[in-house]
Amino acid sequence: MSTVEAPDALSAAIMAIGSEGFSDALYRWLDVTCSFDNFAIIAFFRRSSPMVLMTHARDSRVFERIDSHYVKGAYLLDPFYGLHQSRAADGLYRLTDVAPDQFQRNEYFKSYYTNTTLTDELAFYAGLNPMSSITVCLGRDATTASRFSSKDFAIAKNVAPIVNALVRRNWPDLKPSNEKKPEDIVAQLRQRLSVEQDIGLSPRQAQVALLILQGHSSISIGLTLGISPQTVKVLRKQLYRKCQISSQGELYYLIAPYLSESGQPAGKQGQFPAG
Repeated sequence: MSTVEAPDALSAAIMAIGSEGFSDALYRWLDVTCSFDNFAIIAFFRRSSPMVLMTHARDSRVFERIDSHYVKGAYLLDPFYGLHQSRAADGLYRLTDVAPDQFQRNEYFKSYYTNTTLTDELAFYAGLNPMSSITVCLGRDATTASRFSSKDFAIAKNVAPIVNALVRRNWPDLKPSNEKKPEDIVAQLRQRLSVEQDIGLSPRQAQVALLILQGHSSISIGLTLGISPQTVKVLRKQLYRKCQISSQGELYYLIAPYLSESGQPAGKQGQFPAG
């Protein structure tokens, strides 16, 4: 397709609102408007795991484990899920702008994210209501092994209000298929570790554990929790001592399996349970 077809593609996306063909139509319009290697539409909820509404990639590795790993727990460590948790303003976000300061040094990045071959991501974020939101993700991966340029970002940012308006209009009342009571991730983690590992963490220690796994430094954790970096270091030492570990990698291998819905230990280090 050439760029002159963009208005027709946008018209088709508008006409497809409310139909089963909307996701495909939205993809086709963005495909002639923006430059990217892969595409995904993911819905996040307060009371359920994410719902993958559409994926498209030339490299099969990009979404190879999205159902078996990402949806079942890895999403909790995804910076874009953080947009949903914080109820961010609608707009366009670049992964590197919203990721914690040590995101590329954490085990989630090394053990899960790098296997997708993703090199860069942009996300159109639309908060549907206090309980649900949708991200339309554009990615670069091993297909081109490139990153989005400032021009790429500017083009995507320019169409962001249109993308989010279309998303809001098409999914105004989106609900998960398995809606349930809201889960307190910290409480859930503490309970599972207590029952299955006989490890008793305080609520604050469990909070610190999750933030470490997301890729936050001690300074970033302190800012997030409103405590001093020194207090964070004390909590981190207590956490490691209780878990009988000495590194962030060991913390990941210990805790990551208990972030999944099943709560069963992973069969392979560094992975979430396979579905």
